[in-house]
Amino acid sequence: GYLWHADTGCVFNSSDLNDIEYFEIYNYNKLKLFRFSSTLDKYVGYTEFGIKQATACNNNKDLIADVRARKEYICLNNIKLDYESALTKS
Repeated sequence: GYLWHADTGCVFNSSDLNDIEYFEIYNYNKLKLFRFSSTLDKYVGYTEFGIKQATACNNNKDLIADVRARKEYICLNNIKLDYESALTKS
């Protein structure tokens, strides 16, 4: 059955790092528990369990540093490739 699922992604209007939002969403049994948003720069919980998880994640400085680095590592590099690919085919 359906148990645990995590989504990650990038929302962007340009290839400028300041215009990119990186997010991670954690779900259990199709219920959104908590998420990280680089716009908010923290984890936010949606359920009682999710709030506890978000608080624990926000108190872990190493985890926060890692998730901030993922924005640049995952989003910025891929968005530059997407822009170059789209612009050369326009």
